[in-house]
Amino acid sequence: MNGSLIYEPKVSGESRPPHTTARRPSVVRQAAVAYWAEALCCLLLLLMAVNFLIVIQRKSITVDEAKHIPAGYHHLVHGNFRINNEHPPLVKMLAALPLVLLVGPVAPAPQAQPTLFTTDYTEEITWPFWKANTERFETISFWSRVPMIALTLLLGALIFIYARRLFGPRAALFAVALFSFEPTVLAHGRVVQTDVPAALGYLLFFFALHTYGAAPTTGRALFLGLAGGLALLTKFSMIVIVPVLAVATLALIVVAPRRGWRRTRLAAQLLGAALVAVAVINAAYYFQRRPLEPADVKFIASQSTARRNEVMLGFRVVSKIVPTDFLYGIYWQIVHSRGGHSASLLGDYSRTGWWYYFPVAFALKTTLAFALLSAAALVWAAWRLLARREKYLLVLVVPLALYTALIMTSKINIGIRYFLPAFPFLFILSGAFLDRLLRLKRARSAGLALAVLALCWVGVESVRAYPHYMSYMNQLAWQHPRWYYLSDSNVEWGDDVRELALYLRARGETKVRARFLGGWGRLEHYGVEYVDLLPPPAAPLPETRYIAIGASYLNGSTVPLEDGQNYFAEYRRRTPEKVFGNSIYLYRAKE
Repeated sequence: MNGSLIYEPKVSGESRPPHTTARRPSVVRQAAVAYWAEALCCLLLLLMAVNFLIVIQRKSITVDEAKHIPAGYHHLVHGNFRINNEHPPLVKMLAALPLVLLVGPVAPAPQAQPTLFTTDYTEEITWPFWKANTERFETISFWSRVPMIALTLLLGALIFIYARRLFGPRAALFAVALFSFEPTVLAHGRVVQTDVPAALGYLLFFFALHTYGAAPTTGRALFLGLAGGLALLTKFSMIVIVPVLAVATLALIVVAPRRGWRRTRLAAQLLGAALVAVAVINAAYYFQRRPLEPADVKFIASQSTARRNEVMLGFRVVSKIVPTDFLYGIYWQIVHSRGGHSASLLGDYSRTGWWYYFPVAFALKTTLAFALLSAAALVWAAWRLLARREKYLLVLVVPLALYTALIMTSKINIGIRYFLPAFPFLFILSGAFLDRLLRLKRARSAGLALAVLALCWVGVESVRAYPHYMSYMNQLAWQHPRWYYLSDSNVEWGDDVRELALYLRARGETKVRARFLGGWGRLEHYGVEYVDLLPPPAAPLPETRYIAIGASYLNGSTVPLEDGQNYFAEYRRRTPEKVFGNSIYLYRAKE
């Protein structure tokens, strides 16, 4: 590699990356292309930011944000990491930062409740937080999402930087265009959740690993450790990078003599990278080493009956290195993945998921242009790898294949958002493929037409989806309502509660019989009483003019089915008076 960040084959006759071919454009033209690519990238990201800021004023917080925002505040201000510890704290703490700087104190330190399971403890903390801040609900909701927008823009910038290093500025611009117009990114890039930050962390780690592997230095090793630590603090599924780093270490040590590197120096640098990653994780938890609470021990015992002693020993040993709540969060996610989560796919229901869930969800939830581009780009990359031995493509294909394999084994099939860490690699490959189309000598006009068509198609779909990106589905989902195809955050996540409340209040309604994700915790902040429809109470429900039902309840995936019935099946056959964001269906109550 000779210090380059791009793999350059040494065997004669092998091709180099597209922008390193022998026939280079003039220096002036090359500089102009680079300048305009950077300028247009900045413009795209600026438009993306404006779009986000407009949408977050229109959309309410999601059901998960109702927990993450209070948790982040208590992490940052009070150092309480037991709250919502099934997710790492970094993203939530960043979301809480504007609350500390701009809003001021919003909640006192919570009392320790060692006998409550962490999920119950989180519930005990969450709703008093919002109740105490009823007047500042909108302010807190807005400012806590601004840092998430910043992280999404950073992801876009990193996509540009990495794509430019691999394929040149034009391919990088195409990658950012696909990124900035993709409805799935626009849906989740504004949300206080771990998915888009995990995509940033995952890409940053492999970018740092590629940078270090090209020319190992102490500075690059420390950057690799920092990137690894930050990635692990975004989402617990990022634990996948630990074996990657171990394998990369062995590989680099094996090839070191051929590259003229000293093995002892490499080993010392990579050990330093690991220590930096551990230090970053500990710093995010304020270097706490709390003992497991009685409720924590009880939970572990209930989930690991046969191996309780081994698990507890593991906690005691590994907690000497990383924080207890970090370990507990990983354990909680393992238990969750093992047990699964209620979901639906194409009209079918399951708690243990489907191996093909994410390919189907990707085909439905991304723009059809991007889905087709991704497929074409993967075929193109495979051909260049196998037929032309262009091994530099492995820096994109391996992380993509690794995460895809990991996520397809998961039993938690509740959203395309779980697949977001793979998206940046598809954006970069698709951008490179579009750039390659423009380089075709014999069919340059056809290549240009295809590239323009793809980008325009993605742009039109983005406009068509505005502002309801969360429930977006492409033209493949034409035959049935969207709730038939997928469930949960694919179609409903509670961010249309505000529009429902405004509609009801405009008609003089102050209560509604309803069931949708997280409705009762937020609808009342907008001045409408939430009368729960599920389960059927012994006493008659208060009469209301309207009934509101979420998409995940219409499809039945979130309804208890022990008695073999879907309480809301009758509403599938009725025509709603109004549908909010394709996620909440409002019906007139029968007279």
